[in-house]
Amino acid sequence: MATIKAVMFDFDGVLFDTEPLHLEMFRQVLRMEGVTLAPDRYHARYVGLTDQACFRAVLTDSGWSAVSADTLDRLVQCKTDLMQDALRKALPVLSGVRECVATVTETCRTAIASGALRHEIALCLELAGMTSMFEHISAAQDVRQGKPDPALYLHALDALNRRSPLRAHECLVFEDTPHGIEAARKAGMRCVGVATTLPGSRLVQADLVVPSLHALSLSQVLAQLSL
Repeated sequence: MATIKAVMFDFDGVLFDTEPLHLEMFRQVLRMEGVTLAPDRYHARYVGLTDQACFRAVLTDSGWSAVSADTLDRLVQCKTDLMQDALRKALPVLSGVRECVATVTETCRTAIASGALRHEIALCLELAGMTSMFEHISAAQDVRQGKPDPALYLHALDALNRRSPLRAHECLVFEDTPHGIEAARKAGMRCVGVATTLPGSRLVQADLVVPSLHALSLSQVLAQLSL
């Protein structure tokens, strides 16, 4: 029987209901470039990608023959500015998240491994009073490849491992997208799909699917996973 010593959380859509905001900001910025992004297409192809990867993929799929690094930097900065303003106006913390994470910290180490930008994560945690709940944060700036590449989860594992020994199979991940689930599994970690952004039928590669973190018991999750 494996022992879970650390729990890693994705950020957008798992801890905070920021996915609708991300979609709206992507759409606003892309409209300025003459590109339309339909919600169903976003959720089918791009959700879970980093900002840079999403812009590159959408523009390429829209027929742009080349997308320069300067263009990507400009688009990402524009979206970042819009997100910062939106987050300060209405913090979208998901119901039951504070209580769930607080309970997890009683028995496990905790980390965030997210393709979101570090300052967006830090701002939300600060405004929600949750900064101290996490031992480590791995964000988009920390790796070259975003999800579904396992780099973010391996980066977080390495950071935790430097403080005290920890192996991949001792980590449990909470994710809300197929890209994230694939990343966690490639990193050698068990994964719980959280059906807050997409229906559970899109998360079938996870070891277990739950509707949300609201009223979620880690002990019950571990029991269902036979851990």
